[in-house]
Amino acid sequence: MTKKKPEIEFAPGCFDDFEGSQEELDALQAEIVAMFNNLTPEELAAKSRPLDDDLLAELIEEDPEIAKRLLNTAHRPLQ
Repeated sequence: MTKKKPEIEFAPGCFDDFEGSQEELDALQAEIVAMFNNLTPEELAAKSRPLDDDLLAELIEEDPEIAKRLLNTAHRPLQ
């Protein structure tokens, strides 16, 4: 039996802070979908980085607003 690749769905509001044209947003979304479609699960796992305490501390220093949003939405299920 072959494993079905996960379907990529963008949650409402996930690009609310995107600053660019609709064409640029469409291209970004297409690039994200292509990245997931072109990687094996093993390659995707190798490129992934969990949001652990060290990464969160780094993010708080670099971009406190993004860190705050992540912490406020951590309870939401992934789409």
